[in-house]
Amino acid sequence: MALTRAEREQFLAEPHVAALSVDAEDGRAPLTVPIWYQYAPGGDLWIMTGLDSRKNRLIGAAGRFSLMVDRVEPTIRYVSVEGPVVGTAPATIELLREISARYLPAGKVEGYVDFAWKAHGEQVVVRMRPERWVSSDLGSV
Repeated sequence: MALTRAEREQFLAEPHVAALSVDAEDGRAPLTVPIWYQYAPGGDLWIMTGLDSRKNRLIGAAGRFSLMVDRVEPTIRYVSVEGPVVGTAPATIELLREISARYLPAGKVEGYVDFAWKAHGEQVVVRMRPERWVSSDLGSV
């Protein structure tokens, strides 16, 4: 059964690891990779990735991407969202801290942020406006 708008937005706002997909070069399947993201109901979502990464280059060329998140308990549920890129900006340590806190235990955030800020190279934040949604709750099987 499809989710209501409020249900799908709330589900997307939970800290799931997403599968990001973006159109790839000619002769290649879409690039699909796991990624952390940030989203609040009714707003745009954002990801952080390497400025020089293949993912960022492909997103820039395509101008849009999709994310899919799912779970298997207590019911089988998924939300897929696709939309245009509405902004790109250099990452900040504050945004790195925000997204890290979404996924990591509180005691691990600062250590990870310190490591990632130094080791991952220049990062960029890419914002996407959710435009098309596909969602379902299949119940418990």
